This record gives sequence, C-alpha cells and structure tokens, in this order.
Amino acid sequence: QVQLVESGGGSVQTGGSLRLSCAASGSTWVYYMGWFRQAPGKEREGVATISSGGSTIYTDSVKGRFTISRDNAKNTLYLQMNSLTAEDTAMYYCAASVIYSLRPADFRYWGQGTQVTVSS
Repeated sequence: QVQLVESGGGSVQTGGSLRLSCAASGSTWVYYMGWFRQAPGKEREGVATISSGGSTIYTDSVKGRFTISRDNAKNTLYLQMNSLTAEDTAMYYCAASVIYSLRPADFRYWGQGTQVTVSS
C-alpha cells in the first residue's frame, strides 16, 4: 500500500503559477506517477505522467505550460503549473500506477487531492 499526499494548491490569478508536490510514504521508483484533475461537473482527466527514468506524457491542454518531475530519492512528485487559466481550476490528484498511461483507471494508488483555483 502506497500513501500519497498532495500539497501546494491554492488560489491564484489568471496567468499565475503554482507548484504542486506529492509526498509518498515509501519508495515510488517502481511506479509510474501521474497528476490528474477533476473540475466541478466534469470527468477526471489525466494531466501528466512520468516514469522513474523521466519519460513523460502530457495532455494537450497543458503542454508547454505544465512540467511534471520527480525526485526518486525524496519520493516526491511535482507539477509546475505556469500561465494558469480558469480552465485549470480543479481538484488535483497525485497517483501511482504500474502502467505507463494517462488514463485514471490505470492508476491504483491515489492521494486525497489539493484544490487549485484560478480567478480572473
């Protein structure tokens, strides 16, 4: 069992930046790690995924604005979010999977989420 805890969410103005962190209870090098988000009235969507070696997948809407990274020694996952817009407002979740995927259903372990609110 892997415990994941997100932090770094908050309120920011349009065009601003936030850096989310996800701390794992133990080693995560055996897992692909991902960030997902769910806005009110919308389905959960994959934002970005990263392998232990640094390979990444991004959803088109965040490409060029968001950067996923991980520090395997610290068992921590990050999501740097720049040029934020109202469309980025959502609850953001960290998750772990044995599958290299951006599909929420492929991820087994999930954090509790951290809220990101972008206002104009």
